[in-house]
Amino acid sequence: MKHSGKLISVLVPLVSVMMAFVIGCAIIAILGASPVTALQALWTGAFGTARNISTTLSRATPLIFTSLCACFAYRCGVFNLGGEGQFMMGSIICCYIATRTGLTGLPAILLCLLAGAVFGGLWAMIPGILKVFRGQNEMIISIMLNYVASLFMSVIYTNWLRDGTVPQTAAVPDETRLTRIFGRATTGFLIALVVGALIYYFLFNTSMGFQLRAVGLNMTTAEYNGFAVKKYILLSFIVSGAIAGLGGSAELLGTQYRLISGFASGYGFDGVAMALIGQLHPLATMAVAIFFAALRVGSTAMQTATGVPTSVSDIIQALVIVFTVAGLAMVKLPSFKTALARLHMKKEAA
Repeated sequence: MKHSGKLISVLVPLVSVMMAFVIGCAIIAILGASPVTALQALWTGAFGTARNISTTLSRATPLIFTSLCACFAYRCGVFNLGGEGQFMMGSIICCYIATRTGLTGLPAILLCLLAGAVFGGLWAMIPGILKVFRGQNEMIISIMLNYVASLFMSVIYTNWLRDGTVPQTAAVPDETRLTRIFGRATTGFLIALVVGALIYYFLFNTSMGFQLRAVGLNMTTAEYNGFAVKKYILLSFIVSGAIAGLGGSAELLGTQYRLISGFASGYGFDGVAMALIGQLHPLATMAVAIFFAALRVGSTAMQTATGVPTSVSDIIQALVIVFTVAGLAMVKLPSFKTALARLHMKKEAA
């Protein structure tokens, strides 16, 4: 029975992806293009050349950070929907250090990454404290803080750190930018992979990780057994915010180089969706982030080859999210569990 549950949890996202692509192919055919040609162009655009692969990995880097942010918090049973704001706060302090302190090179890079993680964690601590000590709804507060961070960032690049007449900050010095390891992919991608591996080890191979997951499964039972529930809730917010803030610093130093309008837009909620599709498993979440980045990068090549608009790729991504969430909700229904148990008993009897 236990193995059947694990198998179903793996099959649900895979089947969801297949169903999304089937519907996507039907839309492509209705538009008068060849689905086979479109899918080939999509694959080639994302993985066909070394340059395309590096672009996919580069686009996946911020998504990995924000999805791991959501993954870690959700494992403790709290809903941190402020990953985007925490990502921005990390990039803001990173931009100030890189452009205004005079530091350059490796010391500046390390300080920027560390400061980004700290500021992201502090920003996430706000909804954590309000939830733990005041019983406030962390979802509403974290979402509202996204708007505060966005408006604060707009003040930064339009006023306080504005570079000339253009509403943007000065570019990060060349000496302070992250090293490119493969085409457009920088060491930020490696940092994201290391963070994901550390989260996996912490959650599944340490006693604190076990207790954090226990709090997420049932806070009442965890508290009855002597677990420091409030401590783990606050810890989950701080760590998840630090992950997002580190991602903001890595994105600024590795790809964007300056704060401008639209920076980090949508990364937070994309990360939540990817964490849910990855079923809150750090390694699966990273794989989902790379998959979504591939869809976005390959959609441009698909449009060039077939004339199909890139919005079809957006539809496929949305369908993957809808089918996965619906599928995971369905398998948790009592009726479904009962039917699965009966099937398992018949199989044993046979």
